[in-house]
Amino acid sequence: MPIAGTIPVTHRVIVARYLAAAVQLTSTPDPDTNFAAAEELIDLAARRGADLVGLPENFAFLAEESRKLSLAPLLAERCSRFLLTMARRYQVTLLGGGYPAPASEGAVFNRAELIGRDGQLLARYDKVHLFDVDLPDGNTYKESSTVQAGTSRPPVADAGPLGRIGISICYDVRFPELYRSLAGDGADVLMVPATFTAFTGKDHWQVLLQARAIENTAYVVAPAQTGLHYAQRQSHGHALVIDPWGTVLADAGVNTGLAIAEIDTEHLEAVRTQMPSLRHRKLDIFR
Repeated sequence: MPIAGTIPVTHRVIVARYLAAAVQLTSTPDPDTNFAAAEELIDLAARRGADLVGLPENFAFLAEESRKLSLAPLLAERCSRFLLTMARRYQVTLLGGGYPAPASEGAVFNRAELIGRDGQLLARYDKVHLFDVDLPDGNTYKESSTVQAGTSRPPVADAGPLGRIGISICYDVRFPELYRSLAGDGADVLMVPATFTAFTGKDHWQVLLQARAIENTAYVVAPAQTGLHYAQRQSHGHALVIDPWGTVLADAGVNTGLAIAEIDTEHLEAVRTQMPSLRHRKLDIFR
C-alpha cells in the first residue's frame, strides 16, 4: 500500500476520457418506487453515454430510522442484487451510494458498493462517520441510533479503464483526512453519494466538495438526494461533478435527474503536474 499522500508512479489510466453521471433522486419509504426511479435514471445515464454512474445515499429507502432495522435484512439483499443487475443490464460501472445492511443486533451498516459492468463487486464500504447533530433549524439527526460505524478505511477500487475510484458517503465529506487517505491510495475519482440536509447544504455542500477536489487534485462525483422525503426530512439536491481544479462541470439543480460530465484523465494529470501539492506535503513534520 502506498504511503499516504503519494500517488503510485506505476499507475496508468487506459481511457483518456469518459462520462460520469451523478444521479439525483427523491427517495421515499417505498422501496419499489425508489428502485423504479433509480433504474429510470441509470437507463438515462447509459443512453447519454455514461460509463460510471453513482446512486445517492439511501437510494432504496428513506424513512424514519426505526423502520430501517426491520427492513434491513431483506433490503440489503435486494439492493445488492439490484446493483449487480443494473450494472450488467446497462453496461456501466455502478455505485450504490448507501443502503442498510445488517450489523450487530439492533443496528445496521450504511453500506456502499461499487459494481463493475460485468457484475463484479469492485469495492464495499461501511460508512465510518455517523451524522449525529443538532441543527440551528431545530432538526436533530442521530444516525448512530440505528447505524453502526464501519471500522475499515474507505477503499480505492481499481475500475480498470475508468481508473481508480475512491468511495465515501455523505458526512464523510467533512473529514479531509479521509480523502487524503483515498488520494494516497491513488484515487483519480472521489465518489461522495449523499443525503445532505437542505439546511446545511445551502452553505456547505458545494464548497466542501470543491475543497476535496482541489486538495486532492481529483475529480469528485457526488450523487444526491433532493426535495421532501417524509415529514420534515428535506434534502438539498445539487448532485455535482467537479474537476481537479475545483470547477463545477455539472449541477443537477433541485429536481430529480442527472449531473453528467466528462472525466478527462489528461486534464487530471495536467492539474497534478501544474499543482503538485500532494507531493509537497511535509508528512514528517506533522506526525
